[in-house]
Amino acid sequence: MKTRISSICGATLLLASWLWVNGLNAAETPKAKQASPEFERMKSLVGTWTGKTDMGQGPIDLTVRYRLLAGGSVLEEKVFEGTPNEMTTMYFEQGGKLALTHYCMLGNRPGMLLKSSDEKSLTFDFDKTCGIDAKTESHMHAMTITFDDADTVTCSCKAFMDGKEMPEHPTTLKRVKT
Repeated sequence: MKTRISSICGATLLLASWLWVNGLNAAETPKAKQASPEFERMKSLVGTWTGKTDMGQGPIDLTVRYRLLAGGSVLEEKVFEGTPNEMTTMYFEQGGKLALTHYCMLGNRPGMLLKSSDEKSLTFDFDKTCGIDAKTESHMHAMTITFDDADTVTCSCKAFMDGKEMPEHPTTLKRVKT
């Protein structure tokens, strides 16, 4: 085990050294690849958002944080941060199309692909290749994000619990101004 950890550390240091010598260091921002208009719209969410949500047991306060990672090629969304129910969703381009992976408090990770978009909304639907049995495993199956204005979004998710579609509970979030 010690040899394996040493090998991983050595490989990481070697890669970091190579990148630094070849002009790419952590202090520099690499040129981002041209992203789809839908991913560019998602990037506008960077920051903190608050609202109330109802997951079937009454309204609760919700804080959602978005940040860009990996040179702007991935958008991370954190919900219920710092709690046992923390969830992370990663938005990224897959084959030139917006996609996401949702790391759920249910212990699974459904994937979704952009199904449609218009001036105000993005709609994602279940990616059958993500490894979840949609007929038997509880999971988030679809989601629509509506951009109401620059500081307001409404998210609506379709979930399946024990093979049954659950009612959607739209959640409106407001940007926290700093």
